[in-house]
Amino acid sequence: MAKKQTAEAEEKHRRDGDPVFGYRALPGIADEMLDRDGNVRPVWQPLLSALGRMDETDLANRFARADRYLRDAGVFYRAYGGRENSERSWPLSHIPVLIDEAEWAVVSQGLIQRAELLERVVADIYGENRLVQEGLLPPALVASNPEFLRPLVGVKPADGHFLHFCSFEIGRGPDGNWWVLSDRTEAPSGAGFALENRVATTRAFSDLYAETHVHRLAGFFGAFRDTLQARKQHPDDRIAVLSPGIANETYFEHAYIARYLGFMLLEGEDLTVVGGRVMVRTVAGLKPIGVLWRRLDAAFADPIELNQSSHIGTPGIVEALRAGSVSIVNALGSGIVESRAFLAFMPAICRHLLGEEQRLPSIATWWCGQQAERDNVAGNVERMVIGPAYSTRPFFDDNGQSVLGTSLCEGGTSVSEWLGTGGGKLVGQEVVTLSTTPAWVRGRLTPRPMSLRVFAARTRDGWQIMPGGFARIGSGDDVAAIAMQAGGTAADVWIVSNKPVEYTTLLPAEESFTRNMPGSLPSRAADNLFWLGRYIERAEGALRILRAWHGRFAQAADPNMPLLKDVTDYLAALDINTRQPVPDSLLANIDSALVSAGNIRDRFSPDGWLALNDLSRTARKFRATVQAGDDATHAMTILLRKLAGFAGLVHENMYRFTGWRFLSIGRYIERGLHMTRLLGHMSGPEAPDGAYDMLLEIGDSVMTHRRRYNVNTAALTVTDLLALDPLNPRSVLYQLNEIKTEVELLPNAFVNGQMSPFYRETMRLHSGLAVMTPEAMTATVYKQLERDLEKLSNLLAQTYLG
Repeated sequence: MAKKQTAEAEEKHRRDGDPVFGYRALPGIADEMLDRDGNVRPVWQPLLSALGRMDETDLANRFARADRYLRDAGVFYRAYGGRENSERSWPLSHIPVLIDEAEWAVVSQGLIQRAELLERVVADIYGENRLVQEGLLPPALVASNPEFLRPLVGVKPADGHFLHFCSFEIGRGPDGNWWVLSDRTEAPSGAGFALENRVATTRAFSDLYAETHVHRLAGFFGAFRDTLQARKQHPDDRIAVLSPGIANETYFEHAYIARYLGFMLLEGEDLTVVGGRVMVRTVAGLKPIGVLWRRLDAAFADPIELNQSSHIGTPGIVEALRAGSVSIVNALGSGIVESRAFLAFMPAICRHLLGEEQRLPSIATWWCGQQAERDNVAGNVERMVIGPAYSTRPFFDDNGQSVLGTSLCEGGTSVSEWLGTGGGKLVGQEVVTLSTTPAWVRGRLTPRPMSLRVFAARTRDGWQIMPGGFARIGSGDDVAAIAMQAGGTAADVWIVSNKPVEYTTLLPAEESFTRNMPGSLPSRAADNLFWLGRYIERAEGALRILRAWHGRFAQAADPNMPLLKDVTDYLAALDINTRQPVPDSLLANIDSALVSAGNIRDRFSPDGWLALNDLSRTARKFRATVQAGDDATHAMTILLRKLAGFAGLVHENMYRFTGWRFLSIGRYIERGLHMTRLLGHMSGPEAPDGAYDMLLEIGDSVMTHRRRYNVNTAALTVTDLLALDPLNPRSVLYQLNEIKTEVELLPNAFVNGQMSPFYRETMRLHSGLAVMTPEAMTATVYKQLERDLEKLSNLLAQTYLG
């Protein structure tokens, strides 16, 4: 039977003092700024002096710079609830939280001890299970815990450690003592947001940051990156961040961390297990994965042995763990120690396993599965928050699952009866009053409750604590409003030294270097790049046709004139409705491009992402405002310019490697299809008057036609220029030339000295068109060419994207 906790908790309160009651903060003064004597802490004085010298305009400009950086970088989190999940701008609280390095050293030592303690607990639960046998943990807290993964019992991690990256929610009581509110060992989030908070805040206070000895964050990430590199068992192993996908609340961070550290960003469908080894599907075939930094919940990692309803995991992952062929950060099942009830037993476990007291205590917690603890909670219900024992979140961030003890007497059921019925599933925690930190609210510094999210990484030199983190700031006095889903904000945390700090960077210090080529491109990333190219080109083709249509409609004001009706029928077959100045299908293509780009955020530049979002916003604005005719013509021109800006950014900035080739091939295939369909429909003998001029306008080749042909537009000249001219970037043959060039450089273009089926079809299609003459280009030829281009797209998918 587990040892009792009541006397121990009471003794802790006698020893350390009550962290909640008997304290009244000075009105309008943030606790974080004051020492125990009520004086402003020295670490805050430079910032307060600087703020005092700034007027409202200066501050507004500074805060605007920070907000603009976050918008430009595309930093977001996903809010849940309402009709649909939505991306929201990262809610920065512009005033940083300042902590002296001497105080932080004490906090760090406490967290290092705690990380090692959690490691020992997880290792015991999935190993010898001595804590339960010796009565230090109730059996129910393990066996009934939804985070306990029985298939992992006895499975030892390949590198010998269960925990590699942890975070802790900590808070300071108004009396100045720090407390651990919760432990995060499952898939801790927020480290990437801490980096972005730092960059944004330094944009606001660049002068002050340069003068203040603030510890940098890069060294922490560099040490962890190097440690993961050392975990690889084979030289050809890859390291990847494993994400649940774009719908996850913190997907931006997954992409950001992968890009920052140079790791692959993968999802479960990217992986397969072959011969006990985890492999990633790439366009060059299966490649081994040696280390997975897991950002999805463990139960969803393997639908065979864990949660069978999971659609985001990889069958066989547990098998690979048993084989010892892959290291997973953190080990599957390690989230069990996040459960709230574990806080009640950690002090005794710490003394048992480490032979010392906890240096950083948890908030007082009682598991109600024991009679003495139930009685204590029931007897002090007015001081308690009562919530699920197996919850993995702090009481103030539980979306209504926890309730104040004083609200439990409704309906005639006594608290004692309620606890007696379901006590094994409940814990009582003493209400915590968090200290306050200054936040800028409506033009003035205002105290707001605060908790800190702090990160610990296992490195080759042991546990290392990030010198900072991010603070969650309440939107009001209510502690529950700290959660960002409830309207809270996030602030940077500056750990300040009284002497200059080392400047750290992730770039190597050596003067010599090795030029590493980019890693193998995952098939899913190639698929998204390919379709990004197609959707963008599809949108451009529609814009060019619509602009030409509305330009002529503005002159004739008669949609039934032969040319306009002919083009209207053509567009209708493509699901483009000319009665809508900005058709729904156009918006759908732009949205699809956004989804494809969103799925490869780790490979997509922030500038490109901004340009694509700007295109989408502008198109939606025009959808609601423009009218047919001149108004729509002007709108289409603006959208084409924005789209050209996006294409230019991609063209100028994207590294010319495998990803670029799939993006480019997608564009070339779609542009070839666009022009082939148009020519097949509008260049025949029954083409209405003005069709050839309209074709040249859509193909952006009016001036080129005038220079190259000293005749008026005619079927043969238009066909020659738009179908067969290898120098015209709008012609069909030009697209096939470019496709052939890119395909030659793709992996496995040659197999055993022979062309792959995809390469062979590319060569056949190119050669067949290259020998054609304008006279031979009939509607039948165009129709076959359209089918061949679609076949080429399918062959690419079969060869590289399956």
